[in-house]
Amino acid sequence: MNPSTAQARVIVDELVRNTVSHVVLCPGSRNAPLSLALHDAAAAGRLQLYVRIDERGAAFLALGIAARTGRPVAVACTSGTAAANFHPAVLEADRAGVPLIVLTADRPPELRAAGANQVVDQQRLYGNAVRYFDELAVAEARAGQNAYWRSQICRAWNAAYGEWRCGPVHLNIPFREPLVPDGDHDWYESLDGRAGGARWTELPDFGALPSFVVPSARCGLVIACDSGVRAAGEWAEQHGWPVVSETGGLGLSGSAAIASGAWLLGAEKFIAEHKPEQVLCIGRPTVFRQVQALLSDADVEVLLVRPDSDWPAPAHNVRQVGQWFDEPSKPADPDWLASWQRADRAALTAVNTALEDEPWPSGLRLAAELVDALPLDSLLVVGSSNPTRDVALGGGVRPDVLVHRNRGVAGIDGTLSTAIGAASVHRGHSYALVGDLTFLHDVNGLFAGPADARPDLTIVVLNDDGGGIFSLLEQGAPEHSDAFERVFGTPHGADLGALCRGFRVPHELVGTREEFRAALRPAPGLRVVEVRVDRSRHRALHARVRAAVSTALT
Repeated sequence: MNPSTAQARVIVDELVRNTVSHVVLCPGSRNAPLSLALHDAAAAGRLQLYVRIDERGAAFLALGIAARTGRPVAVACTSGTAAANFHPAVLEADRAGVPLIVLTADRPPELRAAGANQVVDQQRLYGNAVRYFDELAVAEARAGQNAYWRSQICRAWNAAYGEWRCGPVHLNIPFREPLVPDGDHDWYESLDGRAGGARWTELPDFGALPSFVVPSARCGLVIACDSGVRAAGEWAEQHGWPVVSETGGLGLSGSAAIASGAWLLGAEKFIAEHKPEQVLCIGRPTVFRQVQALLSDADVEVLLVRPDSDWPAPAHNVRQVGQWFDEPSKPADPDWLASWQRADRAALTAVNTALEDEPWPSGLRLAAELVDALPLDSLLVVGSSNPTRDVALGGGVRPDVLVHRNRGVAGIDGTLSTAIGAASVHRGHSYALVGDLTFLHDVNGLFAGPADARPDLTIVVLNDDGGGIFSLLEQGAPEHSDAFERVFGTPHGADLGALCRGFRVPHELVGTREEFRAALRPAPGLRVVEVRVDRSRHRALHARVRAAVSTALT
């Protein structure tokens, strides 16, 4: 057996022993030893293999699977720019705390020094975005390497998942030719792992000894981002603190859930009269400036629950950081929660009335219709920019819906691939809500080879022909109208239906509310539902709803 084949087979075997059950592979020559070993392991039923031709999309596919399963997923590619295309997903996994094991094949040192083809410097290619980096020694035809290879896989797994801060790790693996099996099965030592399928080095699982924050205010507020939303609702109901979420009413349960929280936090008079003494922030807030403003208030103590050493602190005033939340040291003021509940009912009535008066479709109404129509226990993957805001501001209360957002670095890249990965491991119906630029940025994510099944996923594209999010920001102010379309609006006029047909993905363009509701009915396979929206109405609509909420609270 040649050294590259031996090394690759051991690596794949030890990955499986370390509970890695999903691997995403991109084709290439230099990573042929890994490709063949992974194929054999998948054929034997030891792991689920996904093959993708686009490395960027492949890495986000792996990220979606890892985010939903909570377990490390491996993604492998050849050398050169292939490895560089993993970088966006590695950055997202770093900031979001998603365990990825990145395996990049490389030329051996003598070929790098000779200026061989497809050579870039892959040493610490992803910088400090990875929890662990190692370049394995080039495999040699000698005894004593089985233990080394297996030990390094265990180190990588531990850094990705076994320690208290989940995230991506990177193993760079230089393979020397021959890159395919030579027919000889003899090796210089046994290549077996531990007896009984055990991993080479036993390591503790993540979260064995969590640390806790202890709330101590009578008038407190819970802000739930992506992690622990359901648990936050249960805790808030038990202890009498109102709870708001960056995903609106999705995933929140209990009487303390404040579905209009994003609107209430933006109402200056209301928040001045209802400023909490403490904020228990669960996860990393990234969407709403009103949330950042509250966390920056010097009069508000911030308790942060996030299993990551890189915690958000807008005013650098975080009082406690922990992995979970404990019992409060004081009972809550019962009138405090009641006042938030009254405001929530008034705000929701105002929002619903304002949206009913708005012609269909708009982003906010579309989000509300989508959330209402989702089947029980659905997964909803929400894209960045307007969709994540529309869901939080216009969506209703659905405690049964599971939400995923790529909010580590909040980019639009890889969102379709992330949704497909997440849907592949979700038991139930899956949906995604994305903008047109997000769709175009990852349209290659629609591709899957004939051997790879497509999940049951409905992708809803809110097509406003460009960067509609900028119309809600400072760039969309009237004084910038001369430059807006050229450098912010960026209309594209792309035919999304034609693109879908090219990937053999069913596409439906809907124009009415009734058509949209019908298109959302559960159906097998991957499909795209497109709704075209006039983005010139975004700014005025948000202003009208905000004014309606303010009036309702007076």
